Amino acid sequence: MVENDQTPPSEEMQPLSVTPSTSPSSNPTTPQVMSLEERFQLVRSVGEECIQEEELRNLLEKKPLPICYDGFEPSGRMHIAQGVMKTINVNKLTKAGCKVKIWIADWFAQLNNKMGGDLKKIKTVGEYLIEIWKAVGMDIDGDKVEFLWSSDEINSRAHEYWPLVMDIARRNKLPRIMRCVQIMGRSEQDELTAAQIFYPCMQCADIFFLKADICQLGMDQRKVNVLAREYCDDIKRKNKPIILSHHMLPGLQQGQEKMSKSDPSSSIFMEDEEVCSGFMDGEFKRSCNVS
Repeated sequence: MVENDQTPPSEEMQPLSVTPSTSPSSNPTTPQVMSLEERFQLVRSVGEECIQEEELRNLLEKKPLPICYDGFEPSGRMHIAQGVMKTINVNKLTKAGCKVKIWIADWFAQLNNKMGGDLKKIKTVGEYLIEIWKAVGMDIDGDKVEFLWSSDEINSRAHEYWPLVMDIARRNKLPRIMRCVQIMGRSEQDELTAAQIFYPCMQCADIFFLKADICQLGMDQRKVNVLAREYCDDIKRKNKPIILSHHMLPGLQQGQEKMSKSDPSSSIFMEDEEVCSGFMDGEFKRSCNVS
């Protein structure tokens, strides 16, 4: 859920002056014009990997409004993988009749010491990223897409959240949790704080806390999503969250598996002049519309 960058967007930066696209319908229910197979193929096209395809097909057949979960740490500038690609994926999911909950992981960013752990700065960055998605053309009409701040949601339902986190922590050994630290942009060899070790248990709990049917995150988040399915086995829960992991957009430098905000030479950022010109011309915005 994270990129390793701690440079906040400039306070003087002006928002992209692009009017958000208007969806022909704000009805979040399943589009009647699409068959089950069409919906399945559209949702499946989002992910490089799906665990499991048969579960996904069954979900789309039986649940009118499946809930998809995605999340991000507000940690600095937004590159096109997070800006354009996420918008394309979200628009595919909403067109297929899904509701998308985007988890703004401000507390998680603080745990991971982003923006120096300053929650006020983290919230400013989160609001900035939401405005970019609106400008790009993310289909947020009606209640198809819901932005949820982790600090607000956890505080308001602490009696639900923390027992779940503690149960996940209690049922897993430390080596299993350590294998998940990639989700924070860390490695098992890094010197981690106790808060960072607790982080995977919290992210795993998010999936159940948000009542997600589908975990739609990048391949770099795969291990914690698998942990959630293993937790279901442990507690004898039949309905497991489906994992739909999208491909990571490679960095610009040779050998880079993904764009990283911590290495500006590897990324194309949403406020780069060429990108802004593309949005002003309508070129990039058209690419975010799902035909």
